[in-house]
Amino acid sequence: MVKQAVVIKENDSVATATLDLKKGTKISMFIGEKELDVVVKDDIPFGHKLAIKDIAIGEHVLKYSESIGKATKDIKIGDHVHVHNVESARGRGDL
Repeated sequence: MVKQAVVIKENDSVATATLDLKKGTKISMFIGEKELDVVVKDDIPFGHKLAIKDIAIGEHVLKYSESIGKATKDIKIGDHVHVHNVESARGRGDL
């Protein structure tokens, strides 16, 4: 099986696409010892993130068990996670 997405830590809320993913594609990945199937809801380019858990508005988005920002809208499993729905808290001069 070709890896389509990787999850680094078991409590992460996103996976990283290891190839371009097309909307409607069902992909499988491992989170620890558990296999997870996700239907991709948007076209997701290589290297971008997709939600593997529902993420509520204002909730931290976790990658590598670290917050990479906060959701600016509700994000559902399989959604593309990027600048259109996440606000970074890193490297900002206004905070």
